[in-house]
Amino acid sequence: MKVRIGYGLGVRTTLNDDSLGIVVDALERLRFDSLWFSERIGGEAPEPLVAMSFAAGRTTRLKLGMSVMVLPGRNPVVLAKQLATLDRLSNGRLLPAFGLGVADPHEQQAFGVERKDRAKIFDEALAVMRACWTDEAVTFHGERFRYDGLRVQPKPKQQPLEVWLGGIAPSELKRVGRLADGWLPSFVTPADVAAARPVIEQVAREYNREVPADHFGALIPYAHGPLPDALMAGLAARRPDLDDISALVPQGWDQLLALIDSFVDVGTTKFVVLPITEPAGAQGWIDELESAAQVLLPRQT
Repeated sequence: MKVRIGYGLGVRTTLNDDSLGIVVDALERLRFDSLWFSERIGGEAPEPLVAMSFAAGRTTRLKLGMSVMVLPGRNPVVLAKQLATLDRLSNGRLLPAFGLGVADPHEQQAFGVERKDRAKIFDEALAVMRACWTDEAVTFHGERFRYDGLRVQPKPKQQPLEVWLGGIAPSELKRVGRLADGWLPSFVTPADVAAARPVIEQVAREYNREVPADHFGALIPYAHGPLPDALMAGLAARRPDLDDISALVPQGWDQLLALIDSFVDVGTTKFVVLPITEPAGAQGWIDELESAAQVLLPRQT
């Protein structure tokens, strides 16, 4: 199976001006596999669809994904057309990944969806989008969305256009098995992945589906020094089941590389790495990526 390593910018990035182009060019030049944009309405991070389009226009090889784009609250038909168009214009380099949205009232109000309604809307919206990407005429009758003979063109270049989901909670693993083509969780250990993968595969079988063997990944935040106290506190609240919270965020290239190897040992092959502390400016990013390329890219097979 092919090991692939990409970079994520995260929700705290400030790469929302012409410096983003410099970073995109470096990722393409160094031959990283992919670039992933995160969504946060109230943050400095650029909007994923716009940012992916910008990056696609100045590259020919780099794959482009979102980690993740909020689906409940968006028009699934319009979004399906936008993503299909981007997939075609990028020559099939789109990696769509969706989520329900962060548990933050300030963010939730922007999408106009009550927290209790998110899961149902998500499931319906994703079904609508898949139909838009494959069916000549879409007929769909759900609680939230209803269409009769709707024609949506163009179709994506990739057939099928594979959808990635994240999460580690039992309900999230079941959703991956029911709906996803790939799994990209964050803040997980190789042991977490080893335990979760059979759950995903079992649920997929129950729905007469299969998640491809090489579509299990991990988003790995990393640091070059001691982890900030605020981050440690947040991780402890997020993963109270772990004795060693620091294991979720490797410190230094050696620890990051060792963690990637441990994930590979349990069948994980797709990686998105993300610096906890953003490099200073475009030149800082270039220095970071050049160092990372020397250490990490020999693992790509």
